[in-house]
Amino acid sequence: MTFEFILLLVAGAAAGGFINGLAGFGTSLFALGWWLQIMPPVQAVAIVLAMSVFSGIQGVVLVRQSINWPRLGRFLVPAIFGIPLGLYLLTVLDPKYLKLVIAGFLILYGGFFTFRKDLPTMTRPTPIIDGVIGFLGGILGAAAGLSGALPTMWCSLRPWQKAEQRAVLQPFNVTILALSAFLLALQGAYTLETLIIIGVALPVTMVSAQIGIMVFKRLEDDQFRRLLIALMLVSGLVLMIRELI
Repeated sequence: MTFEFILLLVAGAAAGGFINGLAGFGTSLFALGWWLQIMPPVQAVAIVLAMSVFSGIQGVVLVRQSINWPRLGRFLVPAIFGIPLGLYLLTVLDPKYLKLVIAGFLILYGGFFTFRKDLPTMTRPTPIIDGVIGFLGGILGAAAGLSGALPTMWCSLRPWQKAEQRAVLQPFNVTILALSAFLLALQGAYTLETLIIIGVALPVTMVSAQIGIMVFKRLEDDQFRRLLIALMLVSGLVLMIRELI
């Protein structure tokens, strides 16, 4: 590994880990931009999935007492059934165009609500919509690595405390991305070289995630909702620029 390789590897690990620790999503959006400069796409995706899962587990432990299993199940079970469809779409569609569409939604949604004084709230139970959002999240997770985009949008509109929101998003993302990593492993993506790179990046990711968690603990519920929405705007811009470039 050259000095430049290690520098970009560490930068991606730090950025992705911090965002995951802070918000419970976004590792791939903030790490892949660095890592795609120094390694092939399949290897970069395999590493970012591993980092997402390992750093995400810390977040799951943080909010484990706030997990509402029936609520989480409404998102997660349909998502698992969406993964095969996402893998199929991956073989027939260009993921670039799918990512551009999602980036556009993130920018419109995040941009509108970032600058709106009063945030809307959905107070009534919506089990059917929850299931549809979860199913679509599973499809997007398998097809484009964007499992958290739609659930994050939806959860930011719910009047849940920050721990309740994260108790849906974090286990959801960890499960979907772990299944995706398992499927990549079956395809032989985790070579010895890839495992060595993971060994270098993992400590940086874990420490950065802990720093993000420390910031998360200091946020008020409304501040966390606004942070999620602002991060969606930033994530959409990052994804759009990365795909266009």
